[in-house]
Amino acid sequence: MILVTGGFGFIGSHTVRALLDLGEDCVVVQRRARQLPAVLAGARVEVEQADVADREALLAIGHRHDITGIVHLAGSYPWPPVPDSPVEATRQALGGLLNIAQAAQEWGVRRLGVASTIGVYFGARNEGPLREDAPLSMSALVSIPTFKKVGELLGGFLADTTGIDIVNYRVSGTWGPLGHPDPFFAAPALVHAAARGTAPDLSHLVGPAFAEDGLDLNYVKDTGRAIALLQLAGKLNHRTYNVGSGRLRPTSSSSKRSGRWFPTPRSTFPPEVMYRTWSSTSAVSRRTPATGPSTTPSEPSATTSRGCAQATGTEPGPRPGHGPDTPDLPPR
Repeated sequence: MILVTGGFGFIGSHTVRALLDLGEDCVVVQRRARQLPAVLAGARVEVEQADVADREALLAIGHRHDITGIVHLAGSYPWPPVPDSPVEATRQALGGLLNIAQAAQEWGVRRLGVASTIGVYFGARNEGPLREDAPLSMSALVSIPTFKKVGELLGGFLADTTGIDIVNYRVSGTWGPLGHPDPFFAAPALVHAAARGTAPDLSHLVGPAFAEDGLDLNYVKDTGRAIALLQLAGKLNHRTYNVGSGRLRPTSSSSKRSGRWFPTPRSTFPPEVMYRTWSSTSAVSRRTPATGPSTTPSEPSATTSRGCAQATGTEPGPRPGHGPDTPDLPPR
């Protein structure tokens, strides 16, 4: 049984769906009571209401379920920022991550997968597709990549000292059913606007958007399946994997592609439609080795379900059906 924190969230619910489709049982840990997401309708999912910051409540879950693996997708960072209590917010964020690691150790799980972000590449001196072994900058503009970098470092230390197989999943920009406004990237909102035939609302962005910039944009069901395949793989040669489409998608192409998805474009996008920050670091490589020694140097990184299949030796089945209000991505 795989325990998934944040398993009713955007990426979490699709990861749980993918794990179930691959024959795994799942228990979802949520801090607040929530209805079963539509993508999990009719699924047999165990649900535990607990805060990962509450160590005793978290560890008690292991007494009620035979947990063999953990996918930690719940936010391990203070977002939105907490200017009035930054120290306590930091303590809560890092404490939750450490509690998950302690649970993994006490339960003897086979693998602990921890969600990270391609935002960690911000500031890295890198030309071309992003490699998981690229040296990272020590600074970040916002809290999310800051805490993800700290989490990756702590995970590496704990993996070395405890023997737990801890793997980082650097998730790219993501769109699809159950999606929420991304504060940093305009592209997901543009795709949803194109799907619904409405004018895009970019008021949620933390900064201005520009058409010439872009990011690696991935469909959420592919993201969930990639994480599930990584989690269930018999052996992984690396500790860090990019999870994305492996292609840079300029935001200007969102409006062009809407015409490709629909015979007649149903919305018109403004020309300045992409957040400039991270623009030069937003292409995730489909075929690059991840951080750490490898017995197979040519092994591709796990990017989306097919790239992940190449990395794990497991060929994925047909791509799951998409929601009625979201168009399929163009063929790769």
